[in-house]
Order: sequence, then C-alpha cells, then structure tokens
Amino acid sequence: MVHKTKETNYRKYPEYYRIARGEQGVFNVEPYKSELLPHWRFKNREATQASADKIHELFQEYKEADDFVGMDMARKYLQMGYTRSRRYANYPGGKKYAEDGSINERHTDEEKAGAAQIFQEKLDEVKSDPTYQERKKEHQKTYG
Repeated sequence: MVHKTKETNYRKYPEYYRIARGEQGVFNVEPYKSELLPHWRFKNREATQASADKIHELFQEYKEADDFVGMDMARKYLQMGYTRSRRYANYPGGKKYAEDGSINERHTDEEKAGAAQIFQEKLDEVKSDPTYQERKKEHQKTYG
C-alpha cells in the first residue's frame, strides 16, 4: 500500500485526492502543479488571456483522458487566477492589510480587474461543464 506524501503522484493514485474548498492543494498536488503552474499568469490582460486559455486547454486534455483530478486542479488554477487578480485589482501590490493590521484603502486597477474577468469566464465554463460535474460527484462518492 502506498502512503500519501508530498511526493504522491495523484495521477497514479487519484484515491488520495480530496476535493478541497477553494484553491487548497494547488501547490502540493503533483504532477498537476508542475503542469499548470508554469502557465499561471495575470500580469496584464494579454498574459492573462494566454494563461486562462492554456489552463482551459489543459482542462480539456484532462477531460479527454478522463482525469478528474487534473480537471479539478485546472479549475483551482483558474479560481486562483481570479482571486489573485481581484486582490491586485482592489489593493496596490495585492496588499489588503497594512503593517498595523488595518485594511488598506481600496483602489481599482482596471488592468487587473480585466484579468480577473478573463479568469472568471473560463472558471464559469469549467464549473458548469457537465462532464466535470459528473466526475466530481463520482469522485466524492467513491473517495469521499
């Protein structure tokens, strides 16, 4: 029996993967982290569009391979793209909190807000995909 460790290959052992809330696991679940992270960018709209398109393309590849863990990890990277670009859109440098613990004043960076919208559109596509929804239910039923 294989034990779950930092080096666990979740493609080989999908039974160890748990669908966590939000973006949990994006930096730990291999080999997906190594496949998705290099494409995750939100510097500007052009970079974001290329990033979201590539991550969505990988989602489609995982879907064709009937690889739910890959599909869910692609969803998480799109979600993380949305949340991070929203944070940077609202707060200069992405810093919500000041050193004294108070919340910094919100400003809107239209470039980052546009990036967030790009990720949101791809995220909505993925989350509403019937195959994704079906595989998610199966994974939860089978593995918890």
